[in-house]
Amino acid sequence: MSTHPGPRARLTGGLLLWYAVLGGAVAWAVHLLAGWGVDELTCAGGREHIGTVPLRAVIAVAVVLPALATIGALLAATLVWRRTAHPPEGMDDRPVGRSRMLAVVAIWSNLLFLTIIVLGGVALLLLPPCLS
Repeated sequence: MSTHPGPRARLTGGLLLWYAVLGGAVAWAVHLLAGWGVDELTCAGGREHIGTVPLRAVIAVAVVLPALATIGALLAATLVWRRTAHPPEGMDDRPVGRSRMLAVVAIWSNLLFLTIIVLGGVALLLLPPCLS
């Protein structure tokens, strides 16, 4: 039996690592564009509903979905970190070490992005949507 992972396992592992590293940042960008953008554009039009949906409900979705995506990226980073703790016998340690380092950076950055999304969501949901 070969000790090297097959191409499918490498692709899956690579995609998982990229999601772990970039998932929180992309989710935060979506949160900024969706949450704040929808709030500003709707209030600039003098409305507090988008169609028949209240603005607060749309903003809540724009907070919850990116937060869930960031939690998923955090879990993926934790999984990569745990999988790279003990590399298989006969495998080069440098790529495993790089993956482990990226996983640690991803864990901390996803925690930061999750905090930013939650606090931005608190600001969007607690303050009145259209002040003027």
